[in-house]
Amino acid sequence: MSLFSALRVSPDEDIGRSFRSDTIARAAERALRLELETYPKPGLVSPIDSGSHADMDARTFRASNAAITPFFRDLATAGAEGAGMPVLRRIGLDAEAAMRAATGGVNTHRGAIFGLGLLCAAAGALTRPAAGALGALVRDRYGTAILDGPVLLHAPGARARRRHRAGGAPVEAAAGFPSLYCVGLPALRRGRRIRPGDDAAARVEACFALIAHLEDTNLLHRGGAEGLAFARAEAAGFIAAGGVARSDWRARAETLHRSFVARHLSPGGAADLLAMTLFVDAIEDRP
Repeated sequence: MSLFSALRVSPDEDIGRSFRSDTIARAAERALRLELETYPKPGLVSPIDSGSHADMDARTFRASNAAITPFFRDLATAGAEGAGMPVLRRIGLDAEAAMRAATGGVNTHRGAIFGLGLLCAAAGALTRPAAGALGALVRDRYGTAILDGPVLLHAPGARARRRHRAGGAPVEAAAGFPSLYCVGLPALRRGRRIRPGDDAAARVEACFALIAHLEDTNLLHRGGAEGLAFARAEAAGFIAAGGVARSDWRARAETLHRSFVARHLSPGGAADLLAMTLFVDAIEDRP
């Protein structure tokens, strides 16, 4: 059952657009909060430590999440009104400015503002999203505009995409987030079946599966092709060896976390997609 189903939302009910947008924004805020709380995540910030980052910690992420949540509401409203990509970009830029004001200039959630923001707009446009509907709407309504949009020449991810000819977040979004639907969601739900009642373990399973799959431009930026290959191989090995089904899964995941930190690797793209996976899992109806 999705979040909207639990709220008994249907086209015939008199539910104000602001209520729906608030519900979507709360789901986005919760998805980012759960992503932050997930541990062990190789190289990534959690309440336990700052991973491979010297300029941010869990408090930075919490401040950022609080600052950008109102813009997820605005994006949901814009989606409900059928707004095009230029409107969404303006809201996204305002969200990024609020993020940097809250974090002292640190980029904590730029990728999430982009990807999760598109999903919020899609959720605003749909009364009761069926399985796969959010990604399909992003692809069909915004895909061309995403690929034709402005390039941030000096953003680390954009530089990595150009240098390594990687698709990155724009290609993933324009295609309707296939990594989310084909990798993230199946791994999250597999983890829940393996360890019923331990949603943190399921999130770790999804995180490792996404790292193994993605051509993560954050990893390319920090470690080049060698760093990306190392990260993907180690994460794939964790999953192939049983993932969170093993009794020693946590110790193995912590060991990998330390090895990523030693190499200054941070799979930020996988973290963003983990949050998006949690959002879609909450919003869409189950298949």
